[in-house]
Amino acid sequence: MTPRTVTAIGAVVLALVAGGASVDRLPGHDDDRAAAAEASATSTPVPSWRPVSAAALRTVDAIELDAESIVLRADDRTVSVVSMRDAKHTVGVLNRLLGTPARTQTAVGDAGRCVPASTTSTWGGALRVAALREPAAAGNRVEIRVLRDHVRSRLGTPVELSGPDGVQVGDDVRSRIEDAAADERESLGSEDAEAWQLLLAPGWPSEREGTGENGVSVLTQDTTVTVIGSPMPVRAERGC
Repeated sequence: MTPRTVTAIGAVVLALVAGGASVDRLPGHDDDRAAAAEASATSTPVPSWRPVSAAALRTVDAIELDAESIVLRADDRTVSVVSMRDAKHTVGVLNRLLGTPARTQTAVGDAGRCVPASTTSTWGGALRVAALREPAAAGNRVEIRVLRDHVRSRLGTPVELSGPDGVQVGDDVRSRIEDAAADERESLGSEDAEAWQLLLAPGWPSEREGTGENGVSVLTQDTTVTVIGSPMPVRAERGC
């Protein structure tokens, strides 16, 4: 792997190192609501969101990261769709589903000049959510990275993690890379060590120049998925 590959992949991961009400409650729900409220303190309007009961959350066996939302599923049935424009409910519902995460606080510039102030929550080393102190230019209030193919719920049951079309960490996406349009993929490797960034689904449209093709995308080592993330633009030319 070349220095350019390491730098490009490292920059994406570095940017992340830096619950809502329910009908009934799982243990620890009050603490989770407080943490979510801290992550989302803002006067910026956020989308409305329908609370999910604890009984419904117990049925969830999969989380899908889409371009602008996360989708909670149970046996291919949609339980809830949570907008990434709403940090409070994104963090809150994941706390209720997955339990108390490891948390870190990042001030502006702590992890580099392009890293915004955020509270990062990581569940089981598998799912990482950075709740931004201020909305990003694209409109998102969280940045999400999927690092493994599953995570454990707070009840100990496995919850599958994927991107659009069921793409998971560990999948070989060579055929998708070969079929993708030129502006939806970017080589981060070299002749002797392939590495790619590939757009899976578009989102976060912008008229600003140099923002690339934004949405949910993957990073690969060779052609094997190592990270799924959103927002994670392909071929972005802006400095930050």
